[in-house]
Amino acid sequence: MTDELRVSDGHLLVDDLDHPELTEEAEHHLTRVLRLRDGRVVTVTDGCGRWRACRLELGSLVVEGDIHDGADRPSITIAAAVPKGDRVDWMVQKLTELGVARIVLLRCERSVVNWEGERAERQLERLRRISIGALQQSRGVWMPAIQAPVAAAEVLPQMPAAEPGGDRLAVGATTVAIGPEGGWSESELAAAGGTVDLGPGVLRVETAAVTAAVLMTRVAS
Repeated sequence: MTDELRVSDGHLLVDDLDHPELTEEAEHHLTRVLRLRDGRVVTVTDGCGRWRACRLELGSLVVEGDIHDGADRPSITIAAAVPKGDRVDWMVQKLTELGVARIVLLRCERSVVNWEGERAERQLERLRRISIGALQQSRGVWMPAIQAPVAAAEVLPQMPAAEPGGDRLAVGATTVAIGPEGGWSESELAAAGGTVDLGPGVLRVETAAVTAAVLMTRVAS
């Protein structure tokens, strides 16, 4: 991360870097929550790795300088069962801060939480808002793709499953699947592209997801 991003007074996700517009919600955040005044530096990003600096002037953003390309990010995918309660919010927030490329929510045989139909759409929209907030707070420039709950059997053949006693995470690994609170079924483990051990102890779903992301980020770097 550059110093300009790190020390900016605010950071926003916008649709157009050439003509960044302040939504009513964004203006409220900058002027009421952060209490920024005219002349303060606000960086904006398109969520696709590009960003630029602006200045806040009379409720608008005035662009300054060139558009920059952010550092490449590892193409990390975390697939995870949906944990109970608001723990899924925390998981998405932290995975966004860590810069993962894709978050896939899984329906597993022993899943406690299952989203379908309109409920799934509402929950995904809410998680995208949480992800945007996390991106802005962390000065990130890459938005993760958040995929609707899919059957674990569809993705497990393409990635290893986190399981105590599994192999060590391989150098260059970019995908890990995290099972539900009740663990993977025998058929799911048999379908997985191997197993990986994320460390001692039995981790909660959201803890395992963040642990896997940190380990893969370190390996990739």
